[in-house]
Amino acid sequence: MEKTKCLIIGSGPAGYTAAIYASRANLSPVLYEGIQPGGQLTQTTVVENFPGFPLGITGPELMDNMRKQAVNVGADVRSGSVTEVDFETQPYKVTIDDGTAIEADTVIVATGAAAKYLGLADEIKYQGMGVSACATCDGFFYRKKVVAVVGGGDTACEEANYLASLAAKVYLIVRKPYLRASKAMQDRTLNNPKIEVLFEHNTEGLFGEGGVEGVHLVKRKGEPDEKRYDIAVDGFFLAIGHKPNSDIFKKYLKTDETGYFVPADASGVKTLVPGIFVAGDVADPHYRQAINAAASGCRAAMEAERYLSSKE
Repeated sequence: MEKTKCLIIGSGPAGYTAAIYASRANLSPVLYEGIQPGGQLTQTTVVENFPGFPLGITGPELMDNMRKQAVNVGADVRSGSVTEVDFETQPYKVTIDDGTAIEADTVIVATGAAAKYLGLADEIKYQGMGVSACATCDGFFYRKKVVAVVGGGDTACEEANYLASLAAKVYLIVRKPYLRASKAMQDRTLNNPKIEVLFEHNTEGLFGEGGVEGVHLVKRKGEPDEKRYDIAVDGFFLAIGHKPNSDIFKKYLKTDETGYFVPADASGVKTLVPGIFVAGDVADPHYRQAINAAASGCRAAMEAERYLSSKE
């Protein structure tokens, strides 16, 4: 069975940064990239809020640069996904989808969180061409334009208000006849003159030539007074939640009710299992930004190195 001092599960800013720091600490890390090498940023067009790129950089290019940097400093970056883990006893055992079994003294879990979508074919068709799941990431491109946000919870209201500070108008498409957000957030949203809340509406599809130009809506679907119509928008934002990729680890690592890892201390990366660390969006239900994920990857690698040093 193969053995390593440090195994990193998942790529993206957290995983690749952890690999860079672990390599420079002479841990000879092995990193498995998962089903989406580079993570969610590979689905993003221009990234303008990652420090060091005054003219911006595309998401795929940023992640490719991080990957190359990790490899250049010595990380063993591999294709493949983890299918099973055993964190019961040390060294920890991990199985890869090609049947490879690895024993690791430390493990950094950086598997990310996937944005939830409505399941419309048009969401895929217009990915990167008007469809986004991150207002903070992409809102800048819609200054003085018209956008729509789908969702009725706190996140949707927060994103609608954020976009309202940039866009000319924001439609908030809500499936229910009420908002699920906190009272304060509801008041803020309903009193924002640039936000129009469309209660009891479902999105049926998107349309546009070369990018999103509008949304097909249905009001009170299935009811006698059902109404179908279109609205013109330049951008379509999903804000119906994220699903952290934590399922196979839940037997060993503490998660909250939605599946995000709950760190054991203020480091934000330690878990209750000695030598197991978490980093990136899979442990971050609040910010979900590349720079924050990268920072947590750095902390996880440093904590892994300190843990190993304490065992020697």
